Amino acid sequence: MHAIVIGAGIGGLATAGALRSEGHEVTVIERSEAIEPIGAGISIFANGFRALDELGLADRLRHPIDPALRTLQRTPGGDVLAELPRDPSREFGVLHRADLQRALLERASGARLLLGVGARVEGACGAVVASRAGGEDAGELLSGDLVVIADGIRSRNRATVTAEPGVRYSGYTAWRAVTRHPVDLSDAAGETWGFRERFGIAPLPDGRVYWFAVASLPEATRFDDEFAEVRRRFEEWHAPIPALLDATHPASVLRHDIHDLARPLPTFVRGRCVLVGDAAHAMTPDLGQGGGQALEDAATLGNLVGDGADLDAALAAYDALRRPRTQSIARRARSMGRIAHVGWRPVAALRDTAIRMTPTAALARAAAAVGVWEPPARTVGA
Repeated sequence: MHAIVIGAGIGGLATAGALRSEGHEVTVIERSEAIEPIGAGISIFANGFRALDELGLADRLRHPIDPALRTLQRTPGGDVLAELPRDPSREFGVLHRADLQRALLERASGARLLLGVGARVEGACGAVVASRAGGEDAGELLSGDLVVIADGIRSRNRATVTAEPGVRYSGYTAWRAVTRHPVDLSDAAGETWGFRERFGIAPLPDGRVYWFAVASLPEATRFDDEFAEVRRRFEEWHAPIPALLDATHPASVLRHDIHDLARPLPTFVRGRCVLVGDAAHAMTPDLGQGGGQALEDAATLGNLVGDGADLDAALAAYDALRRPRTQSIARRARSMGRIAHVGWRPVAALRDTAIRMTPTAALARAAAAVGVWEPPARTVGA
């Protein structure tokens, strides 16, 4: 089988690797001129590691987290609202996106990689026109048995599968960065919730710290100095937030408005075309599951279209397995964002009180629920 994968992000590369491991021929088409290490940190929960197990990468990317590290939810003044207990049976890790990307790219070794090339699905799924990005040439017509559309939230090819849902702004924006060197966290990571603002802290395996700052703002708001705006908003918050900002190179700070799909898709599959990752189910990062769900997509698809599989049955099974789960998690993520960014101070105070009063076991169950996932059997209709 020849699979054409459009997009070389986490979902696209992971799917390419999964299909290559099953012996399929794979062509990956990416608009960027190079696959460069970009981004900051990414959270991988138990489900993400289970998917990485299927992809043959978990052992390479597993890094033990200090058992003394506590996960706290705090106020800007440092008061603890809740502490999530560590469940040794539930894996959790934070990686630099560049490390994950590098591992996925190596796993996809042997795939034909077309960089600086745009892709357009033609008519019935299976034919793809690949053209030099920004060029005027007619392009190369590629034919595949399977077309994997993994070109992100603003997919140029999603409408081939289903009506375009558009994207919606969450109401908040995020700054992200990794410190230049390790910073003492005093054995505590987690999130701090203020009024329409949040700050998150997660240590990386090499001792540096991934942090993110979130604020409610009108869409497309821009500042002359983005890092100065982060400092203005957060440098008076509890330790070690000021130290994290001091340890950050201003040029490394990334800024993105947070969007998700405006409505859930009625299908992820049409004919031999299939959507994976953000093209299928872009969600807000409030549960830390965007990357994990893309990895699940890849592992699921790789298992279902193994050697000898009935491809049509496999794609139908993929849709039946992936759409309910991802869309449920996307709804929960958006709800969590709404709770975190309530727009009235008295309601924010009630929210904090409710968090304080919630039993620790209930918080742990809620946090662990989305991390429970098992991959499907390796073939359908073989």
